Amino acid sequence: MKNKMAKALALVMAVMTVSMTGSASIYASDAETAETAEAEEGTETSEETGAADIEAGAGQEAADNVAALIDKIYVQERTDTTDEDCIAAKEAWDALTDDQKALVEGENASPDYFGLDTGDASLDDARNADEIGENELLVVSFGTSYNDSRVEDIKGIEDALQEAYPDWSVRRAFTAQIIINHVQARDGEAIDNMQQALDRAVENGVKNLVVQPTHLMHGAEYDEMMETLDAYQDQFESIAVAEPMLGEVGDDAAVINEDKAAVAQAVADAAVADAGYDSMEAAAEDGAAFVFLGHGTSHTAKVSYSQMQTQMSELGYANAFIGTVEGEPEETACEAVISAVKEAGYTKVILRPLMVVAGDHANNDMAGSDADSWKSMFEADGSFESIEAQIAGLGRIDAVKQLYVEHTGAAIDSLGAADAGENASEAEAADAGGAETEDTAAETESTGTEENAE
Repeated sequence: MKNKMAKALALVMAVMTVSMTGSASIYASDAETAETAEAEEGTETSEETGAADIEAGAGQEAADNVAALIDKIYVQERTDTTDEDCIAAKEAWDALTDDQKALVEGENASPDYFGLDTGDASLDDARNADEIGENELLVVSFGTSYNDSRVEDIKGIEDALQEAYPDWSVRRAFTAQIIINHVQARDGEAIDNMQQALDRAVENGVKNLVVQPTHLMHGAEYDEMMETLDAYQDQFESIAVAEPMLGEVGDDAAVINEDKAAVAQAVADAAVADAGYDSMEAAAEDGAAFVFLGHGTSHTAKVSYSQMQTQMSELGYANAFIGTVEGEPEETACEAVISAVKEAGYTKVILRPLMVVAGDHANNDMAGSDADSWKSMFEADGSFESIEAQIAGLGRIDAVKQLYVEHTGAAIDSLGAADAGENASEAEAADAGGAETEDTAAETESTGTEENAE
C-alpha cells in the first residue's frame, strides 16, 4: 500500500512539475514576444521618423534650389543664359509642393516671387514686334512686375501715345533687367531692355526715332537711358528725346513750371475724387491731409520733390505733403512728414503714390503691413484718427497721359524743325554753290578770253 501511494504521489509531483515548467515556459515566451513586438514597433517608429526627416530635408533642398535659381535671375545685367535661367527657375518652382514653396528663401528670393498674385499678365502688350517701319516711338520705363499696374499705368501711356500718333510705331523698353527677368520667368512675357529695343529698331531699318521716357524727372534712370542711347546716335537718320513728366529740373526748390503744375493738379484731383471729397479745401475742412509719396533719389534732380511741394503751395493746397521712400531730400523722410502733418493739425491721412506706376513701392513701402511701411509708421505714431492708402499710379490719370502726349508731340515736331533747318541749310548751300559755280564760270570765261587774247 505504501509503495502504491508513494508511486502515486511521485506521479502527481512529476505531473505538477511538468505543468509548472510548461507554464513558466509559456510565460517566458509571452514576455519575449511582447519585448519583440515593442522592439519592432520602436523600429517602425524610428523608421517613420527617419523617413519624415529625409523627406523634410529633401523638401528644404528643393526649396533652396529654387531660391538659388531666383537669385541668379535677380540681377540687373542680361546674360547669354538669362532665357534658360528664367525657364529653369519657373519649372523648379512648379515642381514644389505648397509646403515646399513656403520654404523658399534666399538673398532676394521669397515665396512671393512666383506666388504673389499681381493680376492678369495676358492683358498686357510687350510691344516687341518687328515690322516697325521708318518711324518708331520708343517708350522707356523703369518697369514693374505688378501686372495690373503695368497694364493700367505703363500700357495706358503707350496706348495713349499710339492713338495720338498713329503714323509712329510705339514700342516698349524697360531699364530694370531685374523686373524684365521677373515678368519673363513668372508670366512668360518677354520685354525688351534698352539695348534689345534699340537693336530691334536698327535691324528693322528705323530711320526716325523718338524716345519718350516715362520717368518722373531728369534723374539717374534718365541719365542711364541717355548713355545707352548715345551709342546708337549714328544708327538712325534722326533721334529726338522727349521730356520726362516733370520737365526741366531747375536749380532750387522755388523753380516750378507748367509740367509740375499739371502733375500736381492732376494727382490732387484724382486723390480727392477717390477719397470722396468735392475738393482739396473740403478735405482740409474735414481734417484730411494727402501725402504724395515719391521714390526719392540722391541725384541732384531730387530738388524736383521740393519743387512739387512748392507747386502744391502755389495751388493753395496746404493739406498736400510730398514724401519719398528714400527720404531724399531730408524734408521728405517719413518722420519729417509725420511731424509736418501733425503740426498742421490734420487728423486724417490719405497716402497716394507720386510715381508713374503703383508697383512694389506703393504696395509695400507705402501701404504694406510691415512695421517700416509709411502706413504702419503713421499708425504707430498714434496721432491720427485714420490712415488710408490709395494704390494708383500717375500713369492711369488722363491728364498725365495727355502731358506725355504733348511732350512726345514736341519731340516729333523738333524732328520736323530739324529737317526744315537741314533743308534750309542745304538750300543755302545750294544757292552758295550756284553762286560759286557762276563765279567759277565767269572766271573760266574771263581766263579763256585772256588766253585767246594772248
